[in-house]
Amino acid sequence: MGLIIRILISAVAVYIASQFIPGIYITGGAGTYLMVAIVLGFLNAFIKPILTVLTIPITIITLGIFLLVLNVMMVYLTSYLVPHFHVSGFIAALLFSFVVSIVTALIDAIV
Repeated sequence: MGLIIRILISAVAVYIASQFIPGIYITGGAGTYLMVAIVLGFLNAFIKPILTVLTIPITIITLGIFLLVLNVMMVYLTSYLVPHFHVSGFIAALLFSFVVSIVTALIDAIV
């Protein structure tokens, strides 16, 4: 039950981020928001840790800023995998990852 609630919270965060960030385009209904939340959660849980370990040297050299690039890569990969989700630009993807993280954390704290 907790997983379903977390997915729904992430879907709400995706919806909020898509409404406020220019360059994020989601067509379709609630199913698309849920699909973006599920795919992004899956990528962050399984693919991002592998990439984080593989990029430790560049992360150390950039004092951790490269992890922001990994977040953007996860958003771009989600955009590639989900048909009705489009991201147009690095800054839009970066802001999207920030907003989704912040909104998810706030809603998690409330619920």
